[in-house]
Amino acid sequence: MLWQKNRRFFLFIMITMTMLMMAGCGNESTEKPDVEITSSEETAGFFDENDHAEAERIAAIFRDICDEAVNRNTWGNLDTIRRMVARLGENGYVAVDSENQVNMTRPGQVLEFCQAVDEKENDEITIIVTTESGFRKFDLKTENGNVNIVRGYYQYGQNGDLKNQNMVSYSADFWQYTEEGYLIFEGSYFLDEDFALTLSDAQEYTALRVLPLDEKCRELNRRYILPVGYKQNNIFLCDWSEEDFGGLDFYDIFDRFYPMLHSQPVNFAAEESLEAGTVYQIPENIFENVICTYFNVDMETLRLKTKYASEHMAYEYRPRGVYEVEYPDIPYPEVVNYTENQDGTITLNVNAVYPNGNTSKAFSHRTVIRPLNEDGFQYVSNERISLLSADGKEEQPEHALPEEDYNIWWHSDRLTEEEWQAVYGGADEKTEGVLSVP
Repeated sequence: MLWQKNRRFFLFIMITMTMLMMAGCGNESTEKPDVEITSSEETAGFFDENDHAEAERIAAIFRDICDEAVNRNTWGNLDTIRRMVARLGENGYVAVDSENQVNMTRPGQVLEFCQAVDEKENDEITIIVTTESGFRKFDLKTENGNVNIVRGYYQYGQNGDLKNQNMVSYSADFWQYTEEGYLIFEGSYFLDEDFALTLSDAQEYTALRVLPLDEKCRELNRRYILPVGYKQNNIFLCDWSEEDFGGLDFYDIFDRFYPMLHSQPVNFAAEESLEAGTVYQIPENIFENVICTYFNVDMETLRLKTKYASEHMAYEYRPRGVYEVEYPDIPYPEVVNYTENQDGTITLNVNAVYPNGNTSKAFSHRTVIRPLNEDGFQYVSNERISLLSADGKEEQPEHALPEEDYNIWWHSDRLTEEEWQAVYGGADEKTEGVLSVP
């Protein structure tokens, strides 16, 4: 319904305004200040010099890796992250990266801590989570089944000095070690600036993969699934195949894959005015080349599922507007198992991990891809599936997941023709010309 889309739009605007207020507006810098955060009266009991001293020892362990990455411009590179995490493990620390793309070091210590929580025994553990600009240090203590977390965020300044950007303490309101091998916890803490904006405590959600994942699964995910993800497209959110493309949105596919194919963004933007609709004509060779590079679809089917103007030999294209925005906080995909088929295709079993939803499997889907020569590939099909075990095997007979149980609340479909006319029909359409590729 259109009113639902409008509600999502106004929710998005409110969230965006809140984020801007928190970050600062106008000509002020949105970067975090390179200053140490002093302890408040409530937190003075756990903020001491030992915390920062240990953080400096941790930073010194992989400082040479960081310096090398800066000199070679490989900061944030996966290999650099692997080396940092491995070095921490070699020095006795439990460590993992913030994106869960590298296997955790010393996971047995985390499993022992989780067992202590379940058995209401006393225990403590430190977990280091590397980030693009520093690291987070989680000090966890459990007593009588309750878990308390002290989390420090340390970031490198412009001069290479380590700064304590933020440090908080909270009790875990939610704590779970999942069947998929994730440790997930959530808690709330008081910050003056957050309370002034939301009249509530700040929430922190953490999801850390503990069990190792087959490196081939990670490679397949980075190659075929993660670059597309679940944002502003429904490739992995609906059932479709090369025999029946179902509700697949080829305009979202164009938006997603044009930059990947041509290494430049799609420069067709919507009008800033809420009342103006924008329509472009994309030459058929450009539009079809993008789609057919990644999908084996014939031209007749493609033109039936889009709006094709034969007189212009072009596809009518309407960029997503303000009534089609999506909530920015969404799950991310993780390939947990795969099968190499006799016909050369690969079947990927994928879980949607959603830290802010306190789940390592918000939903699951099975996606088939077809590798081609020279590193090319095509998507063959996607199927929503109900239950997957941690090793990717189904836990019950195969069947499609009922639509009402497949919660993709953050996603917004493009306006239908009727909805678009209801919103923009009275306004002058702006039709602009032709996308050209160098």
